[in-house]
Amino acid sequence: MQARMKNPAYVLPNALKGIGTLNQAIAQSGLPTELQEIVGMRASQINGCGACVHGHMVNLRKAGVSDERIAAVAAWRHAPFFSDAERAALQLTETVTRLADLSEESVPDSLWNEVADHFDETELSALILTISLTNLFNRINTTIREPAGTTWG
Repeated sequence: MQARMKNPAYVLPNALKGIGTLNQAIAQSGLPTELQEIVGMRASQINGCGACVHGHMVNLRKAGVSDERIAAVAAWRHAPFFSDAERAALQLTETVTRLADLSEESVPDSLWNEVADHFDETELSALILTISLTNLFNRINTTIREPAGTTWG
């Protein structure tokens, strides 16, 4: 498979600068990198973004995460490999990623309170930005048909 066009973030260089600035802010937040990759993988699975699923898998392997844990991300509710904090983050990821599927409040107070019990405001900000940025990448990549194995750097 070949991409339909060059990635828009490279066509518009100032866009790449903005993305880089967001990534830098997230990296400095204290939110564990492994959790960033796990929620990124889950959003990418939901959105069918092969390029991002592949990228998150590679990053998780480089970080020493077991194949067993990586494979279980799609079925996190039924796998014993995730902490309560990670489960809350994964639920928030699914809820935010599937906004169009909701007929009620986008993020119910019960979910918000659960996530806020595990993360401080800085970490929560990074989590929200990670989920949102991943959804942006997914939408770009699926639109231009970016193939798995392609990197943004």
